[in-house]
Amino acid sequence: MTHSTHSPRFWRSLGAVALWALSTVATVALAQRLPPDIANALARAKVPQDAVSLYVARADGLGLPRLSHRASALVNPASVMKLVTTFAALDTLGADYTWKTRFYADGPLKDGVLLGNLYIQGGGDPKLVLERIAATFAALQTRGVQKVRGDIVLDHHIFDPVTRDPAEFDGQALSPYNSAPDGLLVNFKSLIFTFTPEPDSGIVRIRSEPPIADVQIDAQVPLSTKSCNDWRGELQADFADPNRVQFGGSYPVKCGERVWPVAYTDPASYARRVLQAMYLGLGGTLTGVMRDGRTPSDATWLMDAPSQPLGELIADVNKFSNNMMAQQMFLTLGLQASRPGTFAASRAAVAAWWPQAIGRDVPVPTLENGSGLSRDERTSARALGQLLRSAAAHPQAAVFANSLSIAGVDGTGQRMRERGLAPESMGNAQLKTGTLRDVASVAGYATGRSGQRYVVVGIVNHPLAPAARPALDALVEWAVKEQ
Repeated sequence: MTHSTHSPRFWRSLGAVALWALSTVATVALAQRLPPDIANALARAKVPQDAVSLYVARADGLGLPRLSHRASALVNPASVMKLVTTFAALDTLGADYTWKTRFYADGPLKDGVLLGNLYIQGGGDPKLVLERIAATFAALQTRGVQKVRGDIVLDHHIFDPVTRDPAEFDGQALSPYNSAPDGLLVNFKSLIFTFTPEPDSGIVRIRSEPPIADVQIDAQVPLSTKSCNDWRGELQADFADPNRVQFGGSYPVKCGERVWPVAYTDPASYARRVLQAMYLGLGGTLTGVMRDGRTPSDATWLMDAPSQPLGELIADVNKFSNNMMAQQMFLTLGLQASRPGTFAASRAAVAAWWPQAIGRDVPVPTLENGSGLSRDERTSARALGQLLRSAAAHPQAAVFANSLSIAGVDGTGQRMRERGLAPESMGNAQLKTGTLRDVASVAGYATGRSGQRYVVVGIVNHPLAPAARPALDALVEWAVKEQ
């Protein structure tokens, strides 16, 4: 679906009354008395009310907000900023939009042999994972490419390279969420280790995926009787050498089976190593090397490997707060104005889209990378509330709402059930949550006892923000109970 057949003009008239009503009440007092359950939860967390922004209003845009507390204050929203990226992508690109990884050749194909180089041109696919890579290589063989008498060249150039220190944001260089986006993003640039204890033999077996060329990985370590509290530290893992992964310690048998996803230490070579291992493992033959490069303008197209549709992928972004996928989508927003795609072009694209789709009376969010993984991104509870209202009037409203986690059921919203503080909200709210150091947030839809649907936004910016998560649960519960 293209922008021309999915224009905001199609649905904007449906929400005109809602947007007018919201702008009319925008100047209502910055703060109002908080409901007791929310105020008490903040007091227990030792978080002052002036560190909190709250907004609750009917999703259909009618009537005054039920709650508007510092709703226009510009604050760091953490991962609920993904709502801006995913709704902008849904509105401008369409639910049926797919990213295409394209295959080209610069030589003839004869009897299953490509007499030349094979080019794999990345299209910015946010979720090019192992199963889809295997299916794509199988399809390539079906097209007649069993052997490559040349090189396999990987083309990442649809996006401008994003170079950054993975430890810069929070010191967690090994965390996959800190990996940079990529025009040819393969399996989130991560290695996944599974540790399975074998008590009878006194060892733990280590399995890793995906297959990765030219990397030695220890297959076992001894078991120990130590506590499971710091099992990763007990392993004494060494990931520094791109060619060698070592575990010099032991693994506590009390832990049972555990999984540890780790960002590969040399992300620039990750796609090459993994695609090479998978291509050869699936029976392909390569006489040259696998390397990075550009696709020649005169290369011959062989096939496309489309991604899952955008309408499905935004659920991965919102339900599970996938930062890399959000940044891939955000970079895609700028491609119509700039190739290769850049964060600057995407920020400009959102700034141009926002006044028409969300409203001219609400400031455009300050975006960095569109994922909320930022100390600099800013928006307001009111702005997110208006975005949620606009989304509720959109032809793809159900697609957007279903991309959010269901309170107590799936995604990051499951944790509400574990806390047990909002029993009536379970199954009655669709939410995006956000967490950073000094930030806790929630935004989405809640259905009240009467059946009325509300937009709910709560953002806490304070050093004790994590302790205020119960107050955000209380906010959602208050909306559902319609007190």
